[in-house]
Amino acid sequence: MRYSKIVSNETIVKEWFQVKRSGSFDLESFLPYRLSVTTNRVSRAFAAQYEQEFGISIPEWRAIAVLGAFAPLSSNEICERTAMDKAKVSRAVATLLKRGLIEREAHETDQRLIQLTLSKAGRKIYEAIIPRARAIEAQVTRGLSKEDIAQLHKALDRIGARLDEIEG
Repeated sequence: MRYSKIVSNETIVKEWFQVKRSGSFDLESFLPYRLSVTTNRVSRAFAAQYEQEFGISIPEWRAIAVLGAFAPLSSNEICERTAMDKAKVSRAVATLLKRGLIEREAHETDQRLIQLTLSKAGRKIYEAIIPRARAIEAQVTRGLSKEDIAQLHKALDRIGARLDEIEG
């Protein structure tokens, strides 16, 4: 941006942001941005319910959730099911193992592979959090019809399938 007169930095910044906002790219209607922000907000609302009471982080809860639903799983399978990166899953798994909330065992047919499952203490936390998760889901979706929710699930499934194609 070129100026013929001297102006304050504050004026330049305001004008620059006004140009950016009025440009052809509207961030607030950009679907990946909106999905990310919404996901983060839901995660924070949910985390407020379990972090203090159970002392687990969002990545730890995600690992517990997928193990509760699909165990036994490897760390790589947790990565795939949660879309979290390996480092984040590795830290969550290490913490959960240290706290005795998950257990590891060798794979039945390949002893080199490690399978993770919930311990009794981990299962207890999982079962205590599920009703809270359902309550938060109900709060978040209040005002949406069953048809709205079904359409949202269909749209997310289609987006997920398209991402599978893109990611190869």
